[in-house]
Amino acid sequence: MSEPSPRERKDALFEQFARITKALASPRRLEIVDVLAQGERSVESLASAIGQSLANTSRHLQSLRAAQLVTVRREGLHAHYRLADDEVVALWRAVRHLGERRLADVERAARAYLGDTASLRTIDAAEVSALLATDQVVLLDVRPEEEYHAAHIPGARSIPVDRLAERLPELPADLPVVAYCRGPYCVMSIDALALLETSGRRAYRLDAGVPEWRAAGRPVAEARADA
Repeated sequence: MSEPSPRERKDALFEQFARITKALASPRRLEIVDVLAQGERSVESLASAIGQSLANTSRHLQSLRAAQLVTVRREGLHAHYRLADDEVVALWRAVRHLGERRLADVERAARAYLGDTASLRTIDAAEVSALLATDQVVLLDVRPEEEYHAAHIPGARSIPVDRLAERLPELPADLPVVAYCRGPYCVMSIDALALLETSGRRAYRLDAGVPEWRAAGRPVAEARADA
């Protein structure tokens, strides 16, 4: 058998890099990465979060695992997945930013999904961090409870958006409320903001989620991997 040519060796090298892009070449798998950026999830929970069957979700996870983008932890009959490391989150954020800069369709699709976010009262992470240090704000995590328990911004209260209406009396009436969810392309904090404003509260939307908060070097309260 003849030795591979330089061209063949180079092709083989770039084929390995292409495993990453092939694994991410699916809207559903990108959504899985977005959800797993919040923390570990079971297959059943992921399937519910992305609106897919258990079988389809498992197939997508196998593609991501084959490219070493996710890892699995087994607990009895249940499999729990998490992103392999923070570089996967960084890659997903880079894809988003490139799309925002280069693809006009991203802005149109985002507006169709999120609405006119320019009209929302928004606050950035630095402002929130300063307010938290002086107890001048209520930081509200409106994601599902399991995402809060997996990782959240220290000092945040957990009230999932679908329970916010019934639990509004738990929030101090004299402090502004800042709601956050999964990040810039998440509607949960937008829905929470509308509800809070309707109830007469001073409310803002944090312009970031836990992954962006962590990427900026700020502390995150995170569950232990073996917990």
